Amino acid sequence: MATQTAPYADLLSAYKDAETLPETFNADGKSLYNPPGPRSSAYDEFPAPIDSSNNGFDFHIYYMQAIDSQKEYARALHERIRREFPELRIYRFWEKPVGPHPVAMFEVNTFTPHQTGTLISWLVVHRGPCSVLVHPNTGDSYADHTELATWIGKPWPLHVNILKREARFGPNAQRPAQNG
Repeated sequence: MATQTAPYADLLSAYKDAETLPETFNADGKSLYNPPGPRSSAYDEFPAPIDSSNNGFDFHIYYMQAIDSQKEYARALHERIRREFPELRIYRFWEKPVGPHPVAMFEVNTFTPHQTGTLISWLVVHRGPCSVLVHPNTGDSYADHTELATWIGKPWPLHVNILKREARFGPNAQRPAQNG
C-alpha cells in the first residue's frame, strides 16, 4: 500500500529537535504554560506565499447598495477609515458590483502584519451592517479569494469564474480565443 503525502505543509519541521512542551497550567488554572522563546517573524513579515511587494492583504468591504441605510453607513465607514488609517491604501467607493464582487463595496490594502491585525480588530467592532472579505495576495487570485479568504460578517458568493481564468492563465498570459 502506497503512502500519500499530506497536502499541507509540515508546521512543526522547524521544531523537530525542540524540547517537549510542558503540560502545566498558568496561574489561571486553564491556559497552558508556554516557555519563553524567540519572537515570531510573523509579527513583522508576512509568511510565504503572501507577496508583500505591493500589499499583503486586501479588505473588500461590502454593503447592499439598494438599502439606503447600508449605503450611508458604508460611505461613513469609508471616510472614517481614510481619516483613522491614512497610511493604508483605500480605493473609490463603488455603488454597484464590480469584478467578482456580487454587491457594492470599497477596498482597503494593508502592507504589514501589524496593519492587517489592527484593521481586522477595528473592523470587527466598527463594520456595522457591512461584511468584509479579507484575503492575502499570493499571486493566485482564485485561491486568494476562495480557500485563503476570511470573512468578517456574512459571506457573499463571489463570481469566481472571472478569477479562475486569471489563475489558470495568469494576468499577462495569452488567453485562447473564445467562441461566440
